[in-house]
This record gives sequence, C-alpha cells and structure tokens, in this order.
Amino acid sequence: MSSISISETDVSAERAEQQLLSIELPLGYLFVRRMIELVVVIATLPVTAPLCLLIALIVRIDSPGPVLFWQQRPGRNGELFWMVKFRSMKVSPYEIRQLTAERDHRVTRFGKFIRLSHLDELPQLWNVMRGEMSLIGPRPEPAIFSEVFEENIPLYQYRRVIAPGITGWSQVNQGYTADIESTRLKLEYDLYYILNLSPWLDLQIFFKTIYSMVTGQNAR
Repeated sequence: MSSISISETDVSAERAEQQLLSIELPLGYLFVRRMIELVVVIATLPVTAPLCLLIALIVRIDSPGPVLFWQQRPGRNGELFWMVKFRSMKVSPYEIRQLTAERDHRVTRFGKFIRLSHLDELPQLWNVMRGEMSLIGPRPEPAIFSEVFEENIPLYQYRRVIAPGITGWSQVNQGYTADIESTRLKLEYDLYYILNLSPWLDLQIFFKTIYSMVTGQNAR
C-alpha cells in the first residue's frame, strides 16, 4: 500500500504532489460502491427513520433551538453543499465559530451522547442520497476553516478528489481535529486512503466505525 507524508520542505511536498497527480482512481469500484450505498440507505430506512424521529424529539426537549444543524462544507472538487446533522450544541448567536474541542462547553447533555455514539451524523444519509457525500471518505471540514487549512497545509486540496464521507480512515484512526497540526496529520490519513482506496480498506473502516460507535472512541 502507498503511504504519504506531508512535510514543510518543498522537496517532500513536490514528491507527494507528483504521487497524487499520477493516481488513477478505481472508477469502477466507486460506481459499484455508490450503487451499494443507495441500496443500504434505502434498505435501512425502516430502522433509521424511526430512530431519527426519536433523536429529533429528544434534541427538541433537551435544549432550545432547531433540531437540525446545517452547515456549508466543500465536497468533491471543492463544490459547496449543505451538510446536515442533529444539533448537539447550544444555540448562541454570540459564540465565536471554532472547531469542536474536547470537553467543549457548547455541547448539550443529549448532544454529548449522540456525539459519542456518532448518532448526530445520521441525517447525513440525506446527503448520501443526494450524491453530495459517501458513507466512507475524507470527512468534510466547515468551509470557513477549510480555506484556512488550504492556505497553511500543503496538498490540502487533494483530499477533495473524491466525495467526502460520513466516516473515513482519518476519522477512525485519529478522530476530530482542533488545530492546524492535528489537521495536518488528518490530511496524511486522508491522502493515504485516497492512494489505497479499495473494498478491503473500506471494510476496515466500516468495522472500525462500528467499534467507535459502540465505545465512543475518537468522538467529541
């Protein structure tokens, strides 16, 4: 399998960029995976729909504010789309926008649970149905932070050559990020995934995601 390291040196960055430019994505597998995703999302509706209704009700009771949280994020090739998730934070118009930190005071009581179990991501099945996201891929960052990362981290834009995912290789190995340095490491995981994209790697991510949902690992 191919690996990649993001370095501050121009030589290392140039070598990594050449490696990414020469990559041939497995288009056949990506098409088959897209068909499987649609079947899975539709087939699981009898379970996910009632669960979403229950979560929505508890979110409404737990704290004032909307049930859903919508945010623009860059998708494939940098095209912006509205990603949706269950609201897990308190609503405050005066809060400075920032990445979620560990023990973030903005997280609500029920929000802590759905973040630990990753159930707050369930509405993104809608984004998958629309073709804006995949079940597995690089996790999309908020557009406002993505611009900063692209300016400060070499090769950051290459994580957008495929559709973003609800879960991904960086998500199950590292979890959430809160600064430039941790995002730099996250990018290495994302580019590793892109360079080694295969059914076997996706299966690893699937089982690691189930484990993470059960244990709350890599959640904030």
